[in-house]
Amino acid sequence: MAETMHADTAAPLENTMSASRRGANPLLFALAILCGSFLLFLVQPLIARLALPLLGGAPAVWNSAMLVYQMLLLGGYLYAHLLSRLPLRRQIVIHIALLALAAVFLPVGLADLERAGAGWEVLWVPALVLASVGPLFVLISAQAPLLQGWYAADPDSGDPYWLYAASNIGSFAGLLAFPLLLEPTLTTTGQSLAWSTGYGVLVAIMVLVGFWRWNTVGDQAANRPLASEEAEGAMAPASAEPGWRTIAHWLALSAVPSGLLLSTTTHLSTDLVAMPLLWVIPLGIYLFSFVLAFNPVSRTAAFFARIAPIVVLFLGAKAMMSSGQADLADAIGSIVMLLVVATALHRHLFELRPDPDRLTLFYLVMSAGGALGGMFAALVAPVLFDWVWEHPLLILAAAALLPPRALVAWMDRKGWDEARQRRMRLLLVAAAAALGVWLQWSVLRYLPWVTLGLTAAITVLGVLALGKRWSLVAVLAILMFFRGGFENIGTSAQNLRERSYFGVYTIGDIPEASLRTLKHGTTMHGRQFTDAGRRLQPTAYYGPTSGAGLALSNAGAFYGDDASIGVVGMGAGTLLCYRKPGQTWKMYEIDPVVVEYSRNGTFTFHEECAPQSEIVVGDARLELAREPEGAFDVLVVDAFSSDAIPMHLMTREAMQTYADTLSPDGLLVIHISNRFIDLRPVLSAHARDFGWSAMLRFDQANGAYAIENSVWVVLSPDAEVAEKLRNANPDAEWQDMPDPATRSWTDDYASILPYLMWSSFTGDWP
Repeated sequence: MAETMHADTAAPLENTMSASRRGANPLLFALAILCGSFLLFLVQPLIARLALPLLGGAPAVWNSAMLVYQMLLLGGYLYAHLLSRLPLRRQIVIHIALLALAAVFLPVGLADLERAGAGWEVLWVPALVLASVGPLFVLISAQAPLLQGWYAADPDSGDPYWLYAASNIGSFAGLLAFPLLLEPTLTTTGQSLAWSTGYGVLVAIMVLVGFWRWNTVGDQAANRPLASEEAEGAMAPASAEPGWRTIAHWLALSAVPSGLLLSTTTHLSTDLVAMPLLWVIPLGIYLFSFVLAFNPVSRTAAFFARIAPIVVLFLGAKAMMSSGQADLADAIGSIVMLLVVATALHRHLFELRPDPDRLTLFYLVMSAGGALGGMFAALVAPVLFDWVWEHPLLILAAAALLPPRALVAWMDRKGWDEARQRRMRLLLVAAAAALGVWLQWSVLRYLPWVTLGLTAAITVLGVLALGKRWSLVAVLAILMFFRGGFENIGTSAQNLRERSYFGVYTIGDIPEASLRTLKHGTTMHGRQFTDAGRRLQPTAYYGPTSGAGLALSNAGAFYGDDASIGVVGMGAGTLLCYRKPGQTWKMYEIDPVVVEYSRNGTFTFHEECAPQSEIVVGDARLELAREPEGAFDVLVVDAFSSDAIPMHLMTREAMQTYADTLSPDGLLVIHISNRFIDLRPVLSAHARDFGWSAMLRFDQANGAYAIENSVWVVLSPDAEVAEKLRNANPDAEWQDMPDPATRSWTDDYASILPYLMWSSFTGDWP
């Protein structure tokens, strides 16, 4: 393996830049790579935003899109690798010609792809992204390895790998620019035009790069016979070809951080804290790890590599914690662990890099590893596991791949032989297991300070056992198992949990309270009493004095015995208990798993309260558009993705769909309880635009058992009906809506930034 390593892994960046200036134009190359990467990570959320009315807001949608981008990146790197075999001038002509030809796909937008049926989202989402931006993405993604190869074609240019850091700086900037700059200021049409303009700028920069490199090839041909031969013929690598073990090592070091990126995103949104724009943070951390790792003189990267075992032990211990056991501090810990581990592994990958003439092969293997990691997390894991088990598995894999210098043992410095070291490590692992039993006891009894102290103690034992990868992995597995893993494995063993494309659902039974619960990730989605006397009582957010409870209880009085009711979002089916004889009810639910809970008797509201009610499986907005005008007297929108209503159900176009299905004096009831986004101004703006009456209901549990605080907005085109509802129950106080948003949400424009409730990131809003 050693013969394939780059000779000078510690060369100062300043020397690299100085050498670069002698034979190349580093700023021009860096600008071209940075601009391409910026556009790549700008188009990813842009396409997701354009597709939002079709896709909804499940975390798996983003993971699927990320997998497609990783596969397209692999395609781009393969294209760069194959192109690099041609003479340099031919490379320049072909690549710039293809960039110009790809302009026919502008302005960037969604492909006209027919929507797949329920259950096929895992394949349809990647197909949509591929058809929409595939060719453009492949060509732009090829920029980083291809331009580094062009840069390194001149021996005086020096080590080209520092340009990969520039690439990731551009990616990081693009990632942040979308939610912070483009989305709040431009419509999706404007965003598409802005991106297309940026693409034109990139092509212009590439023409300059090609012109400059073309001329320098000519200079080389005039002054150096060897360079002339290389310029006229194919550029054959001169260094030794890396062996399969080296390539496998590159592959593993690329795959694990990539998979960990997606598993961290899913783990955070499923089991720690469901918050908006969450996907930006892990992806930004992942990109930043490359910036640190591919800087030859980065002391931070070297420091992270040394502390990685401590971090992975102490913070990785929480990787098997399930919903309800963690908080925002744990979410921050997951982010810190991703940063340290990804940087350590990418730094080791950087140290194993080949000579520049094998550069495109190196990046091709890197991208293949990234795609494999993404495929495991986004495609394999949701089918194979009932929970986010890929997350602890990937952390264990990361521990097994940490660089050798992170595993230096004090026993080596004492000069102990292998046998004595093995005995000591076995003793330390056994001690960790013994403390683990105590740790499990403290977790079950909710003793946080004891749990923290025992976790620290076992971490110390793990550090003392360093020197062999097996001992680090063993102690980490002990920590995971006894700090949440035992309970989590038990939940899976009892078949109380199910995973679909739209999330992880957990059924919980509380025998002492005669209560069964349904959770979607961290969010409670329904409760039902299991004793006969209370089985049909409304619970959770749907109590008698909630906005939905009041509207549905009065539906008969307002619209007669044959009132027609529509409900978007089924959950446990609690709202069905408000059905009265003669009424017609219709439920809309996007996830077949949720529907099955009502059909198989896990929750019995549907079976006992409204067995004749129709259940439509699919995206509610699309399904409602097929309903006749005036189909419903009351329409309840209670569709939650993690902890907030999907944005595509809150736009003006969605409101128009609701309006079309409502009777002229109907009631639209929308559930907006969540911890992070204040949707009141958004709905107030829609009420203003449609000329509807709107009012707000804060329902406080006030100690009522199995009832949750909830926030509901009721809108109606008939002010008289709204006023009747306001006065129907003197004990239920309704509030006026706050001032409307200045700009209404539409499919073309929507930004959550103005409505984030920052104070709620450490607490709860009703």
